[in-house]
Amino acid sequence: MPTTKLVALMCTLTFCSSMVAMAEERQEYGPRLEGFDYPYKTETFRFTGQGQPLEMVFMDIAADKPNGETVVLLHGKNFCGATWETTIKVLNDAGYRVIAPDQIGFCKSSKPDRYQFSFHQLAENTRALLKQQGIEKATVIGHSMGGMLATRFALMYPESTGRMVLVNPIGLEDWKAQGVPYQSIDAAFEAEKRTTFDSIKSYQQKFYYSGQWKPEYDRWVGMSAGMYQGSGGDIVAWNQALTSDMVFTQPVVHEFDRIKVPTILMIGMTDKTAPGANRAPDDIARKLGDYTQLGKTAAAAIPNAKLVEFEDLGHSPQIQDPDRFHDALLESLRSS
Repeated sequence: MPTTKLVALMCTLTFCSSMVAMAEERQEYGPRLEGFDYPYKTETFRFTGQGQPLEMVFMDIAADKPNGETVVLLHGKNFCGATWETTIKVLNDAGYRVIAPDQIGFCKSSKPDRYQFSFHQLAENTRALLKQQGIEKATVIGHSMGGMLATRFALMYPESTGRMVLVNPIGLEDWKAQGVPYQSIDAAFEAEKRTTFDSIKSYQQKFYYSGQWKPEYDRWVGMSAGMYQGSGGDIVAWNQALTSDMVFTQPVVHEFDRIKVPTILMIGMTDKTAPGANRAPDDIARKLGDYTQLGKTAAAAIPNAKLVEFEDLGHSPQIQDPDRFHDALLESLRSS
């Protein structure tokens, strides 16, 4: 085949491959993430809460060679249980049983029209799930918003928390107290309805990854964006607005000194995440989300806390550099 024709064919194949990848990333999913496959079998915890039937979808993965310990993985606001895919495998291989739930209002779990979202309520739901699964004590690992939930869980149920790991948790500062203006739920709902694949990617690239991007991140952006773009986009946006209000109005940072369980802080220091900073005056916004200091301040405030810093990683170190993150995680779990 002539060289020019071969080059043309290769370009065509590359273009087609790119288009297929883009089509997969831009898929529409149902309001409970119907159509998106999880890496492990899912189960459903059915219960009645706040006067209505609710379903909490979760993965419960046993280790082939169990070490007798259980780890609970708590996802962030812009993430799902599935995002822990690599972490689940690493922990399983090390002997841990892993529970990875989708919280009510998120991903594959119920998205109620009315619900009083609070970290207390989500912690109570999580504890009920663990009891159903026969788990009395576990290591709780929370990422992003999941770090706020893990903190509340540890404060409410110290006897059930063997240790806590916070991975770039939000809530290491009180944005409202720092001067970020409040946003009504109605205003948040209108903003959420404008969410697209491109808006999620732009936000994450700027704040999570310091302007950098890898193609493998697109899968998780597509997972979130697909729910907004699907037929149930409004109920997805409504639940996201309600949980945004929870994040902003229910700080945990003021209670760090009350934490009684061994705590490991794993901080990607290039992270700039600060919910609501876009609403704040420039002089306030510039001071928010400084994880080079937030991790150190939190470690000093939490009794017996250990700080693990990744100087060149951002909001999701377990995704950005999984090998380095998981080596550090396993070492921290062993040493604690």
